[in-house]
Amino acid sequence: MADEEPTSIWTQPEAHERSGPGRRPGYSREQITRTAVKIADAEGVEAATMRRIAGELGTGAMSLYRYVPRRDDLFDLMIDLAMSEIELPDDPSGDWRADLTLLAWQTRAAGLRHPWLIALLTSRPTLGPNLLRVHELALSAFNGTGLDIDDITGFVGMLNDYVHSAIHREIGWLEEARRTGLDPERWKRDYMGPYVRQIVESGAFPLFNRSVLDSRTAHLAPEERFRHGLDRILDAIAALIPSLSPR
Repeated sequence: MADEEPTSIWTQPEAHERSGPGRRPGYSREQITRTAVKIADAEGVEAATMRRIAGELGTGAMSLYRYVPRRDDLFDLMIDLAMSEIELPDDPSGDWRADLTLLAWQTRAAGLRHPWLIALLTSRPTLGPNLLRVHELALSAFNGTGLDIDDITGFVGMLNDYVHSAIHREIGWLEEARRTGLDPERWKRDYMGPYVRQIVESGAFPLFNRSVLDSRTAHLAPEERFRHGLDRILDAIAALIPSLSPR
């Protein structure tokens, strides 16, 4: 018999099982997902296997598949649980730039709390209820700007691409620092510094030299660098909003 086609976890009613004398302990998707997130935060997403989760809960791995049938389902649940931490107003404020700035910083905070989140989020199509809530607010921020839906979705995608790549890069620095025991400044000075000095002294790459010697943003703290890039993205979007264009 051919395997059944996989279906989204969001279309599958959750199995409920009462606890009581003579019954196995009942679990829930949320309990399983919170355990998976705790493991992934501490040890990486690869460690969040059903066997490991079951061990944390004191049960057998097979008993959990009743609640979360596939590993892909677990990933979708983990993403959505992390996205539930993004605190946003129920409705747009009327200031599209303020709303999108809030969303970007909240996403960064969630991404840094859960270093696995951005890699999972950008590697698989998923649309759980909390992710949908966040996406809807981002789209709604542009109401009344005169943009059509293609431009709105394009600008939200462009903003997400910047935010996700910036978080991914920042997490990469943090992980490299943990691996080597060098903070980013020491890594640049002691590990890459001698090689970069050779390049600069060679004069072979003049624009690279300028980026090393004259750039201000290259030496900003992570928060300031994120803010700088975010402001530039929002400036670019503002320039293309009909209601803000010069008459």
